[in-house]
Amino acid sequence: MASLTDHIEDYLKKLLAISTRSYVEIQRAELAHKFACVPSQVNYVLSSRFSLARGYLVESRRGGGGYIRIYRIVNPRARSWAETLSRMEARSFDPAQALQFLKRISEEKIISWRERQMIKALLQDEHYRGLGRDEKRKIQVKLFKASLEAVLKNSY
Repeated sequence: MASLTDHIEDYLKKLLAISTRSYVEIQRAELAHKFACVPSQVNYVLSSRFSLARGYLVESRRGGGGYIRIYRIVNPRARSWAETLSRMEARSFDPAQALQFLKRISEEKIISWRERQMIKALLQDEHYRGLGRDEKRKIQVKLFKASLEAVLKNSY
């Protein structure tokens, strides 16, 4: 069963899909009223489901005439995917962020659901039992980059 967070996320994504502009503008209080929740629940949805890692930019203006503007970041050129991958390093590699990145490029139809699931499997910590954190991250980032490069190589 879908949670309130899922319903708010779906609603905002539908608004973005039908918008004639590159963004959607909402009032936090109005959205909270529509879903019978507190404004902090709306804030939670915005911070957890509409992050940069997921391909969104959220602009907020507080006050009486305040608004929240949500932009869907348009699919960047293939070169920038290569640049993003080349900047990944083992010491700063975060599997959770990598999963968000995978979700984003899957939603944008850059990779298939199946490709996403296969790459996601490479990031599971259980496959690296007995290794230290640094060694585990080195292997994860190498496998993540190699698998994404293989899947995306037609885009470069």
